[in-house]
Amino acid sequence: MKTDGCREWRTSLGAYALGQLPDGERAALEAHLQGCRECRAEAESLRGVAQLMPLADPARIVEPAPRPPAQLRERIEAVIGEEQAERAADERRRRRRRRFGFAFGIAGAAAAAAAVLAIVVFAGGSGEGSWPEQHVAFKDLPQGMSIDAALQPHAFGTEIHMYVRGVRSGTLCRVFLRGADGRTYSAGSFRYRWGDDSEAVLSSALDLSRTRAIGVHAGGRTFVAPVSGGDATASVLQLNEEDPT
Repeated sequence: MKTDGCREWRTSLGAYALGQLPDGERAALEAHLQGCRECRAEAESLRGVAQLMPLADPARIVEPAPRPPAQLRERIEAVIGEEQAERAADERRRRRRRRFGFAFGIAGAAAAAAAVLAIVVFAGGSGEGSWPEQHVAFKDLPQGMSIDAALQPHAFGTEIHMYVRGVRSGTLCRVFLRGADGRTYSAGSFRYRWGDDSEAVLSSALDLSRTRAIGVHAGGRTFVAPVSGGDATASVLQLNEEDPT
């Protein structure tokens, strides 16, 4: 029967199987094995392992070199490229904000230039300045989420100032305009950062006078708000105001 005393004997079974016990300890262990069936069975099992050990060739035991996952380089390059493109887009938006902020800060010169530009555009029939700036607030959004936009006419098309709140930080927001012909025109994208109070400045080649809707694809969902001209948007598209009936 196994007793607590067997615990000490079993610590010597490995050396016994390898023939490494001194004579005195080997004789004592063998005397114990004659009266202990469990220790004797364990010694027999270790003896078989000891007989196989000389057959092992250490030179053939080679740790395989770890290999990187397939297409790891392509995935890393794609992530780096996306981050570089995002930083470049952020820098372009910052430069545009600084440029427009400087222009608006020169009050007297800006007012005079705007008056002259309005006269020239009206006479020449250009879209810039002949269509009022549009302020759009998106309706029927998920709780805690808000999307607002300010659309400004320019000779190149439409400049868009986007304000998105309440989505998960890091969410990619793709903005587009929809024209009177029903087609969609991309206005670029930006990635929302939690706590970022500055707006995203984008642009589209679609003229504001031909814009009928603005849309934002964020977090797997697409949100669209109508865009109309004249004084109609002044009372209709205000944040937190009920939809008109």
